[in-house]
Amino acid sequence: MITIKSPREIEIMRRSGKITSKTLAMLMQTVRAGMTTGEVDRLAEESIRSMGGIPTFVGYHGYKHTICASVNDEVVHGIPGSRVLVEGDLLSIDIGTTLEGYVSDSAVTVPIGSVSAEATRLMRVTQECLMLGIAQMQKGNRLSDIGAAIQAHAEKHGFGVVRDLVGHGIGTKMHEEPQVPNYGSPGQGPILRPGLCLAIEPMITQGSFTVETLDDGWTVVTEDGKLAAHFEHTIAITDEGPRILTLRDTGEHQDVARFRPKEEVAA
Repeated sequence: MITIKSPREIEIMRRSGKITSKTLAMLMQTVRAGMTTGEVDRLAEESIRSMGGIPTFVGYHGYKHTICASVNDEVVHGIPGSRVLVEGDLLSIDIGTTLEGYVSDSAVTVPIGSVSAEATRLMRVTQECLMLGIAQMQKGNRLSDIGAAIQAHAEKHGFGVVRDLVGHGIGTKMHEEPQVPNYGSPGQGPILRPGLCLAIEPMITQGSFTVETLDDGWTVVTEDGKLAAHFEHTIAITDEGPRILTLRDTGEHQDVARFRPKEEVAA
């Protein structure tokens, strides 16, 4: 069942999102070659708890960590541990915070030192896919308009769009209805209404979109071993348009108008 959040609930989610965004911004500035993914995880937990939040991922279906730390061909759900980050890696950090019973969820892919031009392009296009998807979160649009915009942009640049994993509704639980695929045809599915909160998270691959799960039961990797990138925000639909609840104070901005499809076509 799809739930519509009240202004009070969205405000709590915004405060949860502020903890998530501050923690993620700190990690983006801190991670470097020589650190282990386990060290990044510990920093994330300390940050969330210091601001009064609870790490949402800990205990989720038996998961034991604050973040998912996915490196290079790992698309999502990489388990933090003893892996040492090296120059040229791509690190995707996925993180969630629970505050007063409400969840926020966000992810970024960051370069470790200098990375290849193709890796940089993959990250840029994936972030653009996220913003184009968010731009479709207007009341009266259809749910599939989000994924259609993401798929069109990724494939225009020659990248793959993972089919086996999707975005989702979010609120008192991390995963609520509806599921939000990152692909599909526009004009289908439920009508978007103010108060609907979604976690939009394009997972874009350098090559084939086919993925597989490793023996640890969590880590999802590209089947062809090529790079992947992952960006995510928690967003509320309002009468005035989408409101990003996990906006970071790192040069991001709330305005998604410049990502309208007509501007994309004109570009």
